[in-house]
Amino acid sequence: MKKIFITLLLFTVIFNVSAQKKTAGNYIYKTECLGVELDGSQTLKAWGNGRNRADAVEQAKKNAIRDVIFKGIQEGKQECNQKPLVFEVNAQEKYEVYFNKFFADGGEYRNFISLRDERIGDKLNRDRKKNTESVTNGLVVRVLRSNLKTKLIEDKIIKQQL
Repeated sequence: MKKIFITLLLFTVIFNVSAQKKTAGNYIYKTECLGVELDGSQTLKAWGNGRNRADAVEQAKKNAIRDVIFKGIQEGKQECNQKPLVFEVNAQEKYEVYFNKFFADGGEYRNFISLRDERIGDKLNRDRKKNTESVTNGLVVRVLRSNLKTKLIEDKIIKQQL
């Protein structure tokens, strides 16, 4: 009886340890506000997931822009504009061709991101979570919200508010 109990206990411990290793890559980190600049830009901490560090950093940039456009920033300091730029329901699907081109690798989204607020030490020690299949990186970015809004108005994705 003792041998069966010890064997079951051992299997339970081994199973829990191996299961805990994979949770970091599957956890969804939310973009959070770190501050707002006087030019209308927002400093955010965004997270990205990819097969290597470079892919994860690019995905973090895309996630920061996507959250500003479609979700608004709910986490972190309350001074960030919590409202999204696009209020239209299902706008990402409606303007799918536009946003696929906008968010393509090397696409226009890069014109609205600045890494000016990231310090040299932060670049070397970016928050990193590693899983066997992927890497998750946290990145401090500045989203040029006012320029992004102007671009979306020019491209007739949103209407200019009076």
